[in-house]
Amino acid sequence: MEVLTQAEENYLKAVFKITENDDKAASTNAIAAMMSTSAASVTDMLKRLAGKGLLHYEKHRGVVLSERGGELATNLVRKHRLWEVFLVKMLDFSWDKVHDIAEQLEHVQSDELVERLDGFLDRPQFDPHGDPIPDANGKMAMRKQILLSSLDPKDQAVLVGVQESTNTFLQYLDKLKLSLGTKLQVVERFEYDGSMKIVLIGGEEITLSHKVCENLFVQKTK
Repeated sequence: MEVLTQAEENYLKAVFKITENDDKAASTNAIAAMMSTSAASVTDMLKRLAGKGLLHYEKHRGVVLSERGGELATNLVRKHRLWEVFLVKMLDFSWDKVHDIAEQLEHVQSDELVERLDGFLDRPQFDPHGDPIPDANGKMAMRKQILLSSLDPKDQAVLVGVQESTNTFLQYLDKLKLSLGTKLQVVERFEYDGSMKIVLIGGEEITLSHKVCENLFVQKTK
């Protein structure tokens, strides 16, 4: 079993997250942005991980995880998202507070602890931000979801996930009373700037910027 540093594990997870929703290779610049570091530092780490057989790296072509690297990254993501569920569900943390704590907890190496945690939480399929949680075999639940920005007036939907999960964005959603499970209906789309007026079912009418609408995943209900 590979013994990796936390930094190495974080890079594997970064590549996983960048390539999670498509099959494209992760660019050095994208990894640098996610890791808040320089492209040169990223290149050095990618060469090290490639040397360990955990990813395939070609200069100017980006990187993809190897089979083993994918297994390790998936396990990290599984632990991270399970801990986020635990922190929200059992310890009443708000969804904007759990990421940094889960970043620390995900490096715990006990497989037994992770399995017990999963069972204790009744094997959740999605984390507090709507991201799928890999099971013990690395498989993730799939669901049909679209961006709020793609809806038309009179469409009804339920909020199921966020594309951006920064603290400031999640806190902004809290102020708007938008959370996972919120039901809404589109009232109007403004062609000038792509903003949308929506009404929360049983609540108030609000206007969301195009940027916000591009970062909210929903499932249509009508």
